[in-house]
Amino acid sequence: MSDTVRSAGPAPEEDDPRGPAPSPHWKAGPFEVRLPFKHYRIEWPDYTQGLFMCAVDLAAIPLMVDLLGMPFEVALAVVLINGLLYLTHHMLGDPVVPGWITPAIPLVMAYCETFPEGQERIHALISFQILLGLFSITLGVTGLARRVVTAIPAAIKAGVLMGAGIAAVQRIFGEGGEFGDFPITITIAVGLAFFLMYSRGFASWRARNSFAMQIGKLGVLPCILVAVVVAPLVGEAEWSEVEWGIIQPDFMTLWREYTVFGLGLPPMSMFLMAIPTVLATYIVVFGDSLQADAVIKEADKTRPDQKVEYNPDRAHMIFGARNTLMGVIGPDVAMAGPVWAAMQVVISERYKEGKKAMKNLYGGMGSFRWGTNTGLLLLPIVTLVEPILGVALALTLLIQAFVSVRIGIMQARSQRDLGIAGVTAGALALLGAGWGLAVGILLCAVIYGRQFFVGEDDGTFAKQD
Repeated sequence: MSDTVRSAGPAPEEDDPRGPAPSPHWKAGPFEVRLPFKHYRIEWPDYTQGLFMCAVDLAAIPLMVDLLGMPFEVALAVVLINGLLYLTHHMLGDPVVPGWITPAIPLVMAYCETFPEGQERIHALISFQILLGLFSITLGVTGLARRVVTAIPAAIKAGVLMGAGIAAVQRIFGEGGEFGDFPITITIAVGLAFFLMYSRGFASWRARNSFAMQIGKLGVLPCILVAVVVAPLVGEAEWSEVEWGIIQPDFMTLWREYTVFGLGLPPMSMFLMAIPTVLATYIVVFGDSLQADAVIKEADKTRPDQKVEYNPDRAHMIFGARNTLMGVIGPDVAMAGPVWAAMQVVISERYKEGKKAMKNLYGGMGSFRWGTNTGLLLLPIVTLVEPILGVALALTLLIQAFVSVRIGIMQARSQRDLGIAGVTAGALALLGAGWGLAVGILLCAVIYGRQFFVGEDDGTFAKQD
């Protein structure tokens, strides 16, 4: 592993043939190792956000309790392990805030529920997650991940991204969704989030007011704190009963009753039965990879002082390894996804404001995930946000939906692409990822024929690099 790299240094001149430099790192094969304090500084606004946005990580606990019958302390252990593995992305050169494979959660839960509750259902989740991890690693190591991302027709890319956004909205507002439990709190918290992130009025105010600028740097943290107060005031949750100390996750019960160490490996038949669900879930993973790539390219264009590049092969190796490891030591129905779309956008937007806002993107991503891991360990923070976990989940899903649909539409290159994408998105949201992809492939084949992979550009959209 080399100890020297080209320093980011000052912004290069426009005619510098070398182009912008990457931020400092150690090179290690396909990975770029970055350590806190050595290669990046802690960005305190992002770290502070992370302390409270651990509420979203904790929102996975009810899912595991319902599906697997896990006690709270056991599910907390799974969340903590997954939290530590989140750090591997930015530390190995993947410029993302990693998260769940959120739109695929209903698909995976439905698959696991076809098995009886107990050891058989746990084995179903273990075999699924290990197989998904190995499949992702294979694509990354062979270099096929980059080819897959670039070879898919623009209309299908657009449809997958839009469908993921629609599915996220359905998850919140549909029957049994979080909006039914927290209608007023979600309305206020999400409204505030969109105002802080996307309002032209707030952007103008922030440009001329230092207080507004400081609020803007906090991302969605103000929304979480508002939810903690509003939910009990309107009778949608109990007041937080803050406890002091450090959390006490139950690792022993986890490894004895919910992993291969206590239950043994699933039979080979379980791995074979998981293949269709793995392929369908990968479609969503593919959509997340497209979204991460698009958000990073958008941010990279605004910062000529350094080069940030998303490498899908490297990303696949990292989140594939996370899924494989979690399948062995802590099966997680939320899974290990390539990006947390909402927070990727929040931090990228701050990065785009310039060096004074954030020195380098890896520092922002890493600081946020160091913050979430700190928050997960602190009992006062866990107990503070516990009553509004559903609001935190709704907040991240609806921001993700906004970004997914916006970026999805911009993937299209023609009006025909938009039509194909709309039908594909609807099929994916209503029938699942497998049907969505099948519809997209069929429509592209019927409409474009031999131009299946090329499609068309009719000038509807401005040219993109």
